[in-house]
Amino acid sequence: MKKTAALVLIAICSYQLNAQNAIPVKTANIVSAEKESIITFDNPEFNFGKIKAGEKIENIFKLKNTGNAPLIITDVTVTCGCTAAEKPEAPVMPGSEGKIKIVFDSKNKSGTQNRTITVKSNAKNKVNYLKLVGEVVTE
Repeated sequence: MKKTAALVLIAICSYQLNAQNAIPVKTANIVSAEKESIITFDNPEFNFGKIKAGEKIENIFKLKNTGNAPLIITDVTVTCGCTAAEKPEAPVMPGSEGKIKIVFDSKNKSGTQNRTITVKSNAKNKVNYLKLVGEVVTE
């Protein structure tokens, strides 16, 4: 019993000596910045004015990744079959620009047109809306 108590006492003393001789480590205040992409559009609305029925209108919506992680456009959907969209296939790197091409076919259309394009991505602002507006006139 005395041997066990002596061994425990020696273990405790040696632990305290090691703790006193340990080299202090300075810790810095580290701010953890979460990596995320942020999509920003130059102009999210395009007004094509007045066009004749049957004309096709094309517009490029320019976007920029203002975040600190790669931006991936996962889906671009349109409101009707008269509008087609092309999205960037490669990730848009932080600080870089990309584009979404929209083509509107006014065949069989007349009057005021208001098309919404939905852009889905991995960005902080996951869903964005683009607008294509104008008027189709018949001759």
